[in-house]
Amino acid sequence: MKSLIFLPVSVLFLAIAGCGKESDELPVDGRDFDGVQYSVPAPYTGKVIDGYLKNARVWLDMDGDSQYTRGPMEFELASGRKITLPSGEPTAMSGEGGQFSLDTLELVVGPTVGPNIDPRKFPLYALAIPGKTLEQTFRGDVQVPRAFLLSAAPGVRNITPLTTLARYRRLAALGPLLNSTDTSLSSLAGINLLKDYVLAEDDRAHAYARAMARFMASQFPDAYNNALAEPGSDGTERFLSRPGAFLLGISLVQNAGDVIAAVDSEAQGNYANIGVDLIDLPEVPVELSDPVLLTSQRVYAQPKQSGELPANRSSLLISAELKFDYSEDGRLQSISVDGCLAPSMQEIARLLSVKGYMAKLSTQWLPSASLSPQSSIAYSNPGIDERLVFDWAAGTATFETGTTCHLLESIQPGSTELGGNPEVTYSWSYSDGELAELVAQIPQQNSTLTRTLIPKLSSAPDGFPGYQLKEDGVEQESLIYSGGLQSCTIEEDAENAAQVVTGFHGYAFWGYEPQPTGFTGLSLEFDTRGELINRPLRYGFLAPEMAGLDNVDAEEGFEWALYYPDRNAETPLGGTPNLIREAYLKSYGSNRSCGRKFEDVPSGVYARVDYTYKNLSEYLVERLR
Repeated sequence: MKSLIFLPVSVLFLAIAGCGKESDELPVDGRDFDGVQYSVPAPYTGKVIDGYLKNARVWLDMDGDSQYTRGPMEFELASGRKITLPSGEPTAMSGEGGQFSLDTLELVVGPTVGPNIDPRKFPLYALAIPGKTLEQTFRGDVQVPRAFLLSAAPGVRNITPLTTLARYRRLAALGPLLNSTDTSLSSLAGINLLKDYVLAEDDRAHAYARAMARFMASQFPDAYNNALAEPGSDGTERFLSRPGAFLLGISLVQNAGDVIAAVDSEAQGNYANIGVDLIDLPEVPVELSDPVLLTSQRVYAQPKQSGELPANRSSLLISAELKFDYSEDGRLQSISVDGCLAPSMQEIARLLSVKGYMAKLSTQWLPSASLSPQSSIAYSNPGIDERLVFDWAAGTATFETGTTCHLLESIQPGSTELGGNPEVTYSWSYSDGELAELVAQIPQQNSTLTRTLIPKLSSAPDGFPGYQLKEDGVEQESLIYSGGLQSCTIEEDAENAAQVVTGFHGYAFWGYEPQPTGFTGLSLEFDTRGELINRPLRYGFLAPEMAGLDNVDAEEGFEWALYYPDRNAETPLGGTPNLIREAYLKSYGSNRSCGRKFEDVPSGVYARVDYTYKNLSEYLVERLR
């Protein structure tokens, strides 16, 4: 079977560390600092700057987790030998002029052990503590109202918002700003991001840095900020995960251009007296749990030989590729399709039930496929052919197509190009926090066709609601569950199988009379072995828009069969064990026993859908590139 396409976050951080090459070449014996030989190492000094920040917590991040680590701390030398640092990572509070001094005495390991540990090998972090850290201004000391986290690359001793930007650009392997194609950062041209801009009296760099600090503070987690504001806090508390800190840095890189543009607009060339606190900066929430998200689907629904469906699964060619686009908080923004999407109101409704946050669906985006031959024709031509875009603030979504894949659904393209009036406009409403209805408006030649989906939650399994679908007020189809989960005894020869039907939710499907004679015994089957495993396996349905195609033979209805990684496989960090690996669309079959080993991958199918997932952090880095 095919392996799940997934890159764990640990691999991502190893990769970006390699790309960024975040280390400096060490002296031969580790004792040569700045060309001077020391018998006792000098303190490692530098400055914390927004304006100059006093009483900020500074530390040398030797274990790479972006948080301060107390002692005793085990550290592995380049030789592989492990030593203990009794006091943990070198740390200090910044003083006047933002200056700090880190005691590096414990980094002396002795000539019999190996070269001394060079602090220039590690990044620096500085944490501004709300109500305790003071920004030193010409008007006097001002308390920092909200926490923010700064960083500097190894060997850089000024820790500022600009060094934070430079470091995370480097970690994302974006290259120097001078070589950047990002025009939104053109205002940074000629600015040394590593310098002390206060000492240099560089008002423009100072204004940019202060605005970036405000932006970073706006994204800082409330719970962490509140903990730091407590009277006994000294900034050594651990709260952020390594991916969480990384996401904050990447979000700064993502939004730096907008922050800079806001400063430029306000300054109008006069940066000396700009009121940074009054500038309208972007508000961008970030999901710091680094969830696993579905980022693409590849649909195989074009037979290699006859053109007729169903066909042998090995003979199917790719006919569409879907790309899922997210904001920094993991909310789905759009789906762009090379080929044809099969826009499912039922699946849009599932997404709406979690307000667009895909990771809140234990099983993300159930499969769908366009069986129209036009999909593979569109896929063979370059460019995006269809797009589903969500406007969460307005409570609407739009579907655009330049193809003729959806004529049997009364969706006609207004043009072969995207960008005009949408072919479908969706809107929705909630009642008591639950989705009440989803409405699709489909322009016709002289009228508008209205389809309305109403969720039916009674007896429905969590995340898989029943529904009623109306067209211009007349019911077209419905799926209503008949009871709760019916569990069953696992058959003896199925106990150790990769997938087993351990229970089911029965349902009635109404519509499209007369229904096929074999379209009976309908149920949504599950594998529920294990505390967190709740995997839907199979469900049947009718779809005239697919069955009515000339290239499709579908007398018995359809069913989706879903396949997952081995249940004993490690669940990806930030994900669930219920993420589909691949799905097959096949002819419906009734009278299946509960407790059986689930069927092997079918041979004769209408379509196959492959899933690819990534952590949010990895997805955002790739989007930046």
